[in-house]
Amino acid sequence: MARTGDDFDGRDGDGDEPLEAPARWRPRSAGDLWDDAGGDDSGFHRAGRDDGFGGARGHAHLHEGPAPRAGARTRRILWMILAPVLALTLGGLVLLWPQAGSMPERLPFLGEGAAVLQATAIGPADEASGLAAAQLDDGSLVEVVVPPEALEEVGAGDRLQVFDVPEAAGYGSTYVFVDFARELPLGLLAGGFVLVVLLVARWRGLAAIVGLTGAFATIWGFALPAILSGRPALPVALVTASIIMFVVLYVAHGLTARTTTALLGTLIGLALTAVLAVLATDGARILGTAGEESRLLLSQTGVDLSDLFICGLVLAGMGVLNDVTITQASAVWELRAVAPGATRRELFARAMRIGRDHIASTVYTIAFAYVGAALPLLMVLSLTDAPLGIQLTTGEVVEEIVRTLVGSIGLVLAIPATTAIAALVVPGPEPVEGVDAVRSTR
Repeated sequence: MARTGDDFDGRDGDGDEPLEAPARWRPRSAGDLWDDAGGDDSGFHRAGRDDGFGGARGHAHLHEGPAPRAGARTRRILWMILAPVLALTLGGLVLLWPQAGSMPERLPFLGEGAAVLQATAIGPADEASGLAAAQLDDGSLVEVVVPPEALEEVGAGDRLQVFDVPEAAGYGSTYVFVDFARELPLGLLAGGFVLVVLLVARWRGLAAIVGLTGAFATIWGFALPAILSGRPALPVALVTASIIMFVVLYVAHGLTARTTTALLGTLIGLALTAVLAVLATDGARILGTAGEESRLLLSQTGVDLSDLFICGLVLAGMGVLNDVTITQASAVWELRAVAPGATRRELFARAMRIGRDHIASTVYTIAFAYVGAALPLLMVLSLTDAPLGIQLTTGEVVEEIVRTLVGSIGLVLAIPATTAIAALVVPGPEPVEGVDAVRSTR
């Protein structure tokens, strides 16, 4: 049956056309509901031989060229699905926006009359007196009180952050060492990161950095104030994650059907992670009071720490989910490019082989990341003689275990979901002359 519908041939730099791009019509042969891709000028030459997927669908000689892109009907369906999600996200943003009057009082950083200054150490600290000679940025020479744990760390040339506290005069000086000033090394490291990303990923890397900046601005400007003002933490987390994914994915990867596929897979993974987080937190009776910062929040604000723990699980899942969904969507598109005659079932099966490898490596990544973050806690547990069952069920350890397991389950479930969506969205199998001739004789 000849196709007279929405078949298009334009491509952008990612290999599929932007969702709002103008259409160019070209008829083509049979497919199914989703076969909206137009004629293929991506450099494939086909003959009636095996395509490498086990079926006689034509042999594809791969030349330089972009991957196929989704057709107009598919893009319209994707937008019909995404539009309500975007509307709910924006509506949630308005409803959950923090009100200034409901914010708790800010915690005082310094006492009355105290000031934060920076100084450069002139020499090592004297262990007997606990003082180190230093020069303030205004040129004044002072002595700084250094706590015992930092005495051996302070040396000539070190940049110090000090408090000028009048009440500390009894220790030999009003200037008290607080920490090392780290602006310069952190600035150099951040600059190196940006430079490496730009050199390797070029404009795509720049777009990713812009998206990352927007993500942190969303968390700092909306999520944190909303939770502190008493908004429910889980809806805040879902709205925040949805906003960030819309911005980060489209800014970094372009307004294409492939990106939209990854976005849908990510949103599904986030929803599953949220459900699992609620069930696991309730089932494991996690109070969220294991950390010192959590106990401070409990004493100073009305934040529900269990809800805050759930919020953290959802936000923590964004990065890894984004990684695997983009990879799976791209894998399906690239498989279609090298095997234009493959069925959607074959594309799904091949892409899931990639996904299974990705699952294994990413689960390791999640687990090792949490081990690294909780290493001091694990070392303390290794020094105690408590039974292993008790050690593994303490509040601090259970929180890390739940984070790892919930994040991993959400990740694993997002991969087949994204792959299935991509197999439906990607252009359908290309008709091959040899196969069409055989079919016409049946």
